[in-house]
Amino acid sequence: MKKPNVQQHTERRIAAALRLALVALLLAAQIALTFLLSIVLRQHVAIAYSVLELLALLVAIRIYNRPGGSTYKLGWILLVVLVPVTGLILYLLWNGNRQSKQLNLKNLPMPRESAGREEQSRLNVEKLRGRYSEWGRLAAYLHRQGFPLYQHTQVRYLPTGEGYLDDVLEKMEQAEHFILMELFIMATGEMWDRTVDVIRRKASQGVEIKLLFDDFGSMMRMPREEVERIRALGVEVKVFNPVHQYVNRLYFNYRDHRKIICIDGDIAYTGGVNLGDEYANITHKFGYWKDAGICLEGEGVWGLTRDFIHMWEDLGGQMEREHDYYRPHDRMEGDGFCQCVSDGPNNNPVSTLEDTYLQLIGGANEAVFITTPYLAIDDPMIKALCLAGDSGVDVRLIVPGIPDKKYAYLVAECYFGELLNHGVRIYRYTPGFLHSKSVVADGQAAFVGSVNMDFRSFHLHFECGTVLYDVPAIGELLADLHDTMEQSQTVTLEEWRNRPWVRKAVGVFLRLFAMWM
Repeated sequence: MKKPNVQQHTERRIAAALRLALVALLLAAQIALTFLLSIVLRQHVAIAYSVLELLALLVAIRIYNRPGGSTYKLGWILLVVLVPVTGLILYLLWNGNRQSKQLNLKNLPMPRESAGREEQSRLNVEKLRGRYSEWGRLAAYLHRQGFPLYQHTQVRYLPTGEGYLDDVLEKMEQAEHFILMELFIMATGEMWDRTVDVIRRKASQGVEIKLLFDDFGSMMRMPREEVERIRALGVEVKVFNPVHQYVNRLYFNYRDHRKIICIDGDIAYTGGVNLGDEYANITHKFGYWKDAGICLEGEGVWGLTRDFIHMWEDLGGQMEREHDYYRPHDRMEGDGFCQCVSDGPNNNPVSTLEDTYLQLIGGANEAVFITTPYLAIDDPMIKALCLAGDSGVDVRLIVPGIPDKKYAYLVAECYFGELLNHGVRIYRYTPGFLHSKSVVADGQAAFVGSVNMDFRSFHLHFECGTVLYDVPAIGELLADLHDTMEQSQTVTLEEWRNRPWVRKAVGVFLRLFAMWM
């Protein structure tokens, strides 16, 4: 007799929770063992412990002199100096230098562009520089980082998660050649069932379908039998960085947080939306879930398709055809330019996406509006926001009113005072949880993608997004931000100063270790 759906769901959640608990237990056991070793050495092998303390001091000096943000350095220095044995072991295991090898990535180069396409991108940069010198500099920087600048692309802004997912499913129904999906979270539920229905029909028609999702993001919500059911339909599925595989080496902290959906080479989506019922507001655990994304049609689609192909092949997967088969076929008419950007821990200490945020903020002359669900930023970002505010730029930051992670919001609050003192206006989205990630500068340039404004996204996650220049969709994004602010409550300096002292103390402590949250 078939078990009721509720019972099956409960059993799956329990199994996933047990799996996660086992991983956490193994990790805690390793850390506890290093602490125990530290105590034993200190009590019984004083000379050896003194040597380790000296070594810890030298490592702390090395950390201080390495490239990278001060938050990252401070967390490691405190750990290494206060608990030398534990700190040294963790630092040697997880020092951020060899992520590609640690994750079993092949470290392949991006699919190469022809000399003609490279030259066209360079010419596009010069055209943009002629219109807006400040955004031309950003485009030139990203071009040198290997991200082409495209024209002839229509961009649609999708201001809600439910609208975004409905649009994706509609276009998937029209797929004739391939569907490529890369998400942080794929979760069973109503949206998943609708997606599987489309996938079943498309797979039976011979459409090439590839799904890539992150294990940590999905492990509580995507049972293994569901993955096998999809594979049985002829769909290729890859799971990024299985948690259990790396627990003995602490590498599971590196996650694939990207959101990319590509259809037939002519349509692509990115933004903050994962495949789960909360994103479509079918469930309301944190009030209204405000999310957003964009749809590209035309030349710029290749930027996101190329990112997917690169990750798929880096994980050992193979594409069924040559790369050119997956390029756009239709030439679209579209104003402005777009530039798809991706980044990850294997690029450290360079953070291309953080640099993109810094240049958008620093290049604004009139206004810069930002949405982010999390805020845990380093000195350069703080300075950029404060400098813009002090320079008379209208800087506005929109954060959730109902956070999904309370500890993360306590960290975010720690930054409010300094920002408010420098003229930055902060808004709490009171209807619920704001999950969209966007930046708009002067109504001329914008970024929409998967990037949270925190250390994890800038340095530990694989992320992606699209920079838009002089595209009509920027006006739609700006209108949505104004509407979002109308539904939000302004944070005042007095309110921030008068929050409970326990809240202040916990936030300050958590901020020291924001890089691990």
